[in-house]
Amino acid sequence: MKLSIIIPVYNVEQYLSKCLDSVLEQSYKADYEVICVNDGSTDSSLAVLEDYGEKYDKIKIINQVNSGLSEARNAGLRVAKGDYVWFVDSDDWIEHIALETLHKNIDKEEIICFNGKRYFEDGTKETPDEGIDIINISGWEYYNRYALQSRKFHFVCVVLRVYKREFLLSNKLFFASRIYHEDNLFTPITLYKATIVKSIPDSLYQYRIRAGSITQNINFKHITNTITIANRLAEFFIPKTDIDKTVVYREIAGEYFSAFLPERAKAYGFDYKKVNSLINWESYRTVSQYPRHKRIYRLISISPKLFHLYLKLEKIIKNR
Repeated sequence: MKLSIIIPVYNVEQYLSKCLDSVLEQSYKADYEVICVNDGSTDSSLAVLEDYGEKYDKIKIINQVNSGLSEARNAGLRVAKGDYVWFVDSDDWIEHIALETLHKNIDKEEIICFNGKRYFEDGTKETPDEGIDIINISGWEYYNRYALQSRKFHFVCVVLRVYKREFLLSNKLFFASRIYHEDNLFTPITLYKATIVKSIPDSLYQYRIRAGSITQNINFKHITNTITIANRLAEFFIPKTDIDKTVVYREIAGEYFSAFLPERAKAYGFDYKKVNSLINWESYRTVSQYPRHKRIYRLISISPKLFHLYLKLEKIIKNR
């Protein structure tokens, strides 16, 4: 079996059929499986899954108590039989030719990267940044080339990649449990581990932006998770001596200072003591090597209010 599509499902009754139809009504008719992990849905999502399961042999349903997106993905990965796996979110959908395109491009790569589009609830469609066409480079070279490029679709999104199953399992590359924005942690480490990556410019994924989704609602748990991710990335990458860490340090520093952005500080009432104790300040200092990030680190370490003033001045200068 060439491919396993893993779809975590939680309370998406109004979107689920579109997602399932997109993966089942493909131009590519060869053997693949669709693993749907019902993560304790309390709406009619399970009923929708069971209806599709009766009609399509490709669909396999796993039921589990609510454990979060990461554990749902991990559960699907553990039972997958495909040579490659694709994690698809249940409120999104894929292009009609997606599997055919992937079939033509998959060879021996550990990761295949592609592009996607974003669709907003108001009907707005966003054209993706131009994709890149690169064959057989290391994951880390790919990360350094593309991570900081201008893009409308967030680079770390796991849904924009297909992974060789054995590569993930042999490197114990599972998703961290019970954290939001788990892709921010998973993607840099996974690309570091990958020796052969292929990128194609094709747009194969349709990403729905909805007001009630996990990624659109910021609360204090999101902030603490952001700091946890920054701490874990720093712990993983700071000791590495075999790579250029310039780009990943910029990304980690961005994770750290994002916890102090005014719009995010509202989530904890601007009570900075709540987040100061969570940050590994030595790691934050180490990764703040880019000049702007070094300034921001110094300001935040003195007072986050100085950081907010800096942002205002920066905006005034930029708009002159």
